[in-house]
Amino acid sequence: MATASEERAAADVLKSLARHLNCLNEDNKIARKRALEAVKRETVEQRLSGGALQELFGGLLKALLKCLSDPAETCRDTAIQILTGFIRAVPRPEDSLPYLMPALAQRLGGKEILEPAEELRLALMETLSLVLEVCGKQLAPYLEDMIKILQRTIPDPFPEVKKESCKCVISVAQSIPDHFHLQAQSLLKPLLQTISHQHSQVRVSVTQATGAVIQHSTGKNVDDVLSHLAQRLFDDSPRVRKAVTVVVGDWLLRLPDRYSYFHKLIPLLLSSLSDEIPEIRTLAEDLWKKVGSQWEKENEDDLKDKMDFRLPAPALYTSGVERPGLGCRELVVRNLSKLLPAVGRDIGDWLVQTRVKTAQLLRVLLLHAEDHCTQHLQSLLTVLYHACADPETDVRAQCLESAKLLGAFVSAEVYLKLLLPHVEDFTSCSSASPWAPLTVLGAILRGSSREALQPHLIKIGDTLAHPEVCQGSQQALYLDQLLVCVDAVLCVCQVDCAVISLQLLKVLVSVQSLASQQKQRNKAEESVRCLCEAQGLSGACELYRQHMADLLQWLSDSHHNWTSHSIQKTQLEIIAMQSGPVVGEFLPALLPLLKSCLEPSRDPEMRLHIFTMLSKLLLDASNTLDSQGGFAEYMEMVLQDLLLPNLVWRSGRSAAAVRTAALSCLLAVLHGAAFPAERVLSVEETLSTQLISALEEDSKLARLLACRSLHSLLKLTTQRLNTDSLNKIYPELLKRVDDSSEDVRVEALKSLSTWFSSLGKNYDTQSCRPHLEFLFQQLLLYMDDPDTKIQDLVLGSDSGLC
Repeated sequence: MATASEERAAADVLKSLARHLNCLNEDNKIARKRALEAVKRETVEQRLSGGALQELFGGLLKALLKCLSDPAETCRDTAIQILTGFIRAVPRPEDSLPYLMPALAQRLGGKEILEPAEELRLALMETLSLVLEVCGKQLAPYLEDMIKILQRTIPDPFPEVKKESCKCVISVAQSIPDHFHLQAQSLLKPLLQTISHQHSQVRVSVTQATGAVIQHSTGKNVDDVLSHLAQRLFDDSPRVRKAVTVVVGDWLLRLPDRYSYFHKLIPLLLSSLSDEIPEIRTLAEDLWKKVGSQWEKENEDDLKDKMDFRLPAPALYTSGVERPGLGCRELVVRNLSKLLPAVGRDIGDWLVQTRVKTAQLLRVLLLHAEDHCTQHLQSLLTVLYHACADPETDVRAQCLESAKLLGAFVSAEVYLKLLLPHVEDFTSCSSASPWAPLTVLGAILRGSSREALQPHLIKIGDTLAHPEVCQGSQQALYLDQLLVCVDAVLCVCQVDCAVISLQLLKVLVSVQSLASQQKQRNKAEESVRCLCEAQGLSGACELYRQHMADLLQWLSDSHHNWTSHSIQKTQLEIIAMQSGPVVGEFLPALLPLLKSCLEPSRDPEMRLHIFTMLSKLLLDASNTLDSQGGFAEYMEMVLQDLLLPNLVWRSGRSAAAVRTAALSCLLAVLHGAAFPAERVLSVEETLSTQLISALEEDSKLARLLACRSLHSLLKLTTQRLNTDSLNKIYPELLKRVDDSSEDVRVEALKSLSTWFSSLGKNYDTQSCRPHLEFLFQQLLLYMDDPDTKIQDLVLGSDSGLC
């Protein structure tokens, strides 16, 4: 109550302001403006006591409130300043509420906001914020007026008004919670309409206000706002994401009905644990620890055994990551069955951001669930199959980390039982990507321990080496994942891999056979070296020596069905080429396989491939087929069973290509230093016939190879061919001197020169004189050849005859 002196002072001021108050009704806005400035100057700007100001406020309030509707913006502004000054200074501002609140509601809370100036709407909202600050609970009777105001001002076009309105929402909720919850729901619609405003600070304010509304409401509208808050977790502004984290954490700690919404709120807070901003991650971690600790205390009786006998962290727990507390882990475990379906849906969302966040969340959930993942393994694998085939790198990376956690937390026997059938038949896992199960398997194996995998290595190796798996696709991604699985087994199990060395080698050979990229082939070869190191072998040759018999048997089991499209022909080439000198130790197994593959009735393209491989081996015979010095024993078989049948003329381009390839191999054989002349002589007649026939081939390369082969044959059997064979050869060579190809002409003349050298004592020059004269006469004709190189070679041939 004001004292007598304060009442007198107030009365004196009112008397002095009488004329100015009368001027407030003037038509001239300048006069009204001056009057309001005089009132301001004589009241709130004076150092009057609180009691005197209270008396003055009571006397001036109605006049000032009337000025809020003044046509002049400047007058309304001054009136608001005076009102704010009084409210801030008087000891009992609540006395003004019966008049002030209706006036504010009339100005801001009608169907149409009457205040047109956005700066003044802001000033009025700031006045309301001040009233809420100084009056608090005494505003309860005016809740309806405030709700009307806020429903209109939250969607206000002016961002600053929006922010001030949100501030008022929080103040109302905290000031009169017992009354606010009855009408809180009515504010959600304008708030949710504004939560995606373009200004980040507005989004922050709306998020905070929404949190306060839900916190102090009946709790029935949580579902209405969750999707909106979830969207804000993708906000470009860290301040907005931080606000969401604080709001959700506060709900988890203080929301009256929070137990009913744990499965919906936990994912939002855990998502912030993976935020790119360290401050937000730290904030989320602190809040999550508080939530877990509080829940642990609230359920102490239920958790007594687990608290008294706390189990250590799993041996393979992710290094550098702090293990969540018992309460946090239990909260996730008890809600995991409700969380995983949502994770499964969102991991396939069309928005990249959503998929990335979901993948990050899945990893956090698994870190909390630990061995409880086992009971949800089937659904988890399904989620991972789809996620590991995602085009987004971040999604794949996070899901691979999740798969590694499964390897650490779940028994190998359990996950292999579910996973390996999907590896063998990817269509059974409803994934469109054949490499998805392999990707998951590789990551899980990486997360497992050596001790856990050791009893199951044979099962793993047999699955990877199964034809449906190691030869299941030529896609680069599929082959990459095959290599990942092999490397994972080698990395984790090391020397234990000896029991599946053969299976792993089959996989690596298959990858090299299917790979279209040199990079993949190089990686497979590197894995072969790792496999050798794991077993203490000196190199790939030792590894192949260990398994060559099994590898050749592996190929022999299917060789009758090989075609040009069969991968096995390439597998054979890789095994033969990479084993180096070891291949010479297994000729009894290799050559019958080659004989079967090179039968003239087999696919020409497939035979062409085999001949190409054989020619490479023959060109380096001392380090491959003849590494043990025993290849000579099989020469007759090589000539009669492998080469000569394929030199027989057959129509068609493919057949011609095969003959050319066979000629190439024959030339390599005849060049071999270890080739015994006796074995050549045993097949010389057939061999000469086929080579003479090959001199008429349409292919320039075939004619050239035939000439060189005859040349090698003559050198190899120096002076040991019979007269009939010699006389049968030279006319055909002589024809080639007129060949359209200069290279063939040169080779023919070189062969003729060697032919002359092959005439031994058994060659009767008298009886064969007509042959020699004919040959000599024909060669003399080429002395006038326009090509000097031909002339020189002819002269050399003549010299040989002489």
